[in-house]
Amino acid sequence: MAVPRLSVVIPMYNEEAVLPLLVSRLRPVLDGLGRTYEVVAVDDGSRDATAAMVTLMRAKWPELRLVRLRRNSGHQAALTAGLHRSRGDHVVTLDADLQDPPEVIAEMLGLAEAQSLDIVYGVRGDRASDTAFKRGTADLYYRLMRRIVGNRMPSGAGDFRLLSRAMVDALCSLPEQAPVYRLLVPWLGFPSGQVVYTREKRAAGTSKYPLAKMINLTVDSVISFTAAPLRLGIWLGVLGAVACVIAAVKVLVAYFQGAVVPGWTSLSLVVLFLGACQLICLGLLGEYVGRIYRGIQARPGYFVGEDSLAEADRRVDGRPEPDFRDEPVRPRRAAAAGDAQLRRPG
Repeated sequence: MAVPRLSVVIPMYNEEAVLPLLVSRLRPVLDGLGRTYEVVAVDDGSRDATAAMVTLMRAKWPELRLVRLRRNSGHQAALTAGLHRSRGDHVVTLDADLQDPPEVIAEMLGLAEAQSLDIVYGVRGDRASDTAFKRGTADLYYRLMRRIVGNRMPSGAGDFRLLSRAMVDALCSLPEQAPVYRLLVPWLGFPSGQVVYTREKRAAGTSKYPLAKMINLTVDSVISFTAAPLRLGIWLGVLGAVACVIAAVKVLVAYFQGAVVPGWTSLSLVVLFLGACQLICLGLLGEYVGRIYRGIQARPGYFVGEDSLAEADRRVDGRPEPDFRDEPVRPRRAAAAGDAQLRRPG
């Protein structure tokens, strides 16, 4: 099978309600590009009929490809599985909920080819379809991330983006245990551009990113990318020392004025304040130590149980692909490796 020029990677988790709408909008767009393509649907351990529906759709849409993970591994892990197994010269990552319109793909691809860009971000110019709370928390998230990564991260850019093969290879070579692509992609510094679009409402089904997952994404983003939170202990220590000096001055003044009173209240407040500082510091330190522990374990971030790509097509340049089961760096064509293959997250 010839290597496609474009791959579209779509993580899916319990998306049976939106799948028919997704196919009805995505296929005409890709067929109209005039390029060979593949659609890599990564089933992230869905509990509904998502995988079965994709299998049925493949009978009428041969470019559709199903990669099934053994268990629910998370959105970023599903993206990782799709990127590692994609084969196109350009790769688009797209969510299945149709909030990011597939029609923008043609514009992204045209911009990348016209200006020789490795990254084209889909930037949400209008988020009126989101709630005020979600817009507010998203704005805070991007402000914080831009402080960490710098202005290379466009405000309003999510996981809807186009990447060149060179960019995908660079991402696959990183030894990240818990990759957050919203930060990794701009951090690498490849030439980039933007396509602005209007964010739509979810076409069907329910959101797979509730508040708890958004908080976890923020924590993962910060801790996986910077050690700055550990410095909070230094600043809390300085603040505690200043507070103690002020309290000592007040105590001495009260002593010399003869206004000494039992100080159990102030003493209790100081003890509670210092105890809180210590717990915060220990918690931050524990987060980093926990990630070091998981990194030493080197457990795979996901486990692929099935790839619908036919066995006869799993060849590059006429040779069978090697098994990259223990290979930490994924070469360009590692996308077509065998079934039930373990991979390190990255």
